[in-house]
Amino acid sequence: MSVITQDPAGVGSASTVPPPHRDVLSGVQVSAPTQPKTSKRSVESRHWRRRGAAVVALVLVLAVVAVWKWRAGGTVDRERLVLHTVQRESLEITVVERGNLESQSNLEIICEVDDVRRDGINGTPLIWIIENGKRVKKGDLLVELDSAPIQEKLDEQILDTEQARERYMLAQAAYDNQLTQNATNKAEAELRVQLAELELQMFIDEESGTHKLEVEAIKRQIDDLNNEILAAEASLELKKNDKQGIETLFRLGYAGKSELDKARLDFLQAESQYAAKINRLRTQLATLKKKETYERQMQLLQLQGQLDTAKRNLAQVIRNNEAKLTQAKATLETRKELLHKEEELLARYREQLEKCKIYAPQDGMVAYASTRNETIRPGLPVRARQHILSLPDLKKMQVVTSIHESVLDQVKPGLKATIRVDAFPEHVYEGTVKQVAVLPDQTGWYNSDTKAYQTTITIDEEVENLKPGMTAVVEIHVQRLENILTVPVQAIVPEGKRTYCYVCDASGKVEKREVALGPTNDRVVQVARGLQAGDQVVLNPGVLSEQES
Repeated sequence: MSVITQDPAGVGSASTVPPPHRDVLSGVQVSAPTQPKTSKRSVESRHWRRRGAAVVALVLVLAVVAVWKWRAGGTVDRERLVLHTVQRESLEITVVERGNLESQSNLEIICEVDDVRRDGINGTPLIWIIENGKRVKKGDLLVELDSAPIQEKLDEQILDTEQARERYMLAQAAYDNQLTQNATNKAEAELRVQLAELELQMFIDEESGTHKLEVEAIKRQIDDLNNEILAAEASLELKKNDKQGIETLFRLGYAGKSELDKARLDFLQAESQYAAKINRLRTQLATLKKKETYERQMQLLQLQGQLDTAKRNLAQVIRNNEAKLTQAKATLETRKELLHKEEELLARYREQLEKCKIYAPQDGMVAYASTRNETIRPGLPVRARQHILSLPDLKKMQVVTSIHESVLDQVKPGLKATIRVDAFPEHVYEGTVKQVAVLPDQTGWYNSDTKAYQTTITIDEEVENLKPGMTAVVEIHVQRLENILTVPVQAIVPEGKRTYCYVCDASGKVEKREVALGPTNDRVVQVARGLQAGDQVVLNPGVLSEQES
């Protein structure tokens, strides 16, 4: 929103007050203000924001009063009105933020000293570190770490050698035990092979094998069933004759109904017994066929498989014995070489001692590595592989800033930007948005209900005299609209969810007209519907309320 003041020549001049979020008039996204916000707000910036908010509130109140009191179609004194002629022009949509410089390429210096954990310190203490921000040459001493714990480890190598000798003796005893165990395992596997061979021979023996005996037993059962069937067949025939005789006597009246029923029942029982024996015979015949063909093959395959498995197990035992013996022998040889390994460890400790002093691998400027909870300083322990400091390439720089969530959808990688560094305000750098964070910056969560997303903008040229940490203002060029109708933002009067402009003709007659708005920046807004080029809009609608009163 902007406030218009009258200059001596009668021409309105704008004093811009940056809106802090989406435009309240149109609901469209407002670009970042001309005066960029800082990630760490100063007292002075908060003072100006309060003054700007007060001015915006005053203009809105005057505009709303004008809407309440103004009667459409009235005339006013044109000399008291500040008018603006609607015309087509270009509208630049930008997002302006303040951030800090850092190098695009940092050579990180890390701690390569392993932690000696028994000293009770998580890491290796810093004894000395070069001053932060100092320029160094290749070979200059950068960091010195405490080497006392490593020196103590060197003194313990004699004791480690005696322990290695003891482990060698134990390995010799384990090797001898393995020889005895291998012999026992092999004997047990050979016994299982012999038992499997005997079981197979017992099954396939043609005279007294288990299969032969089972087949003969089934055949004997079949013979017994045949005899039983013959007897059952004779009994059935006898019962049949008795039934027919009783039926004849019953028809002649010499036999009663009970005698007839008993004869028929006896015949049915004899018939059922005969059928049952026939079924048993069929079952035994099927069992005999199954035993002589399928089951014999199945049992033969099973016994042969058991024998083959026992043989494979014997071979596996032999291979395992060889592997275990080889392992025991390797362990024994390893123990014999322990003294040599301890000497290698001694060399390792000497290398660690050398790495307690870190020298610059190239020219550059020292930049301490710091986190939210700790800062690199003498006396502070550093962990193995921890980043201690960096030697940034000062010719290729970038700006890290935070984008407010209200304009996040407009900022995308690849957009061009203009960068101004506070230390060198006369120079303008061209840049490109490199990346926009997916998650909000956690450092701002406890200070505001809104979120900001870290954004990186690279400087597209080589620079000089710029240092990491310098403050810079980034203007991201989001969009440029060509040949559109625009009006100053102070000409817009909101009423609820609608927006209006007051249009004045040559006779001084003022018409209240509803307008539809488009994108805006901190000065002008696009009018999508409601006005035409050449219309004159009132920039100080508060005068209307004064004249009405």
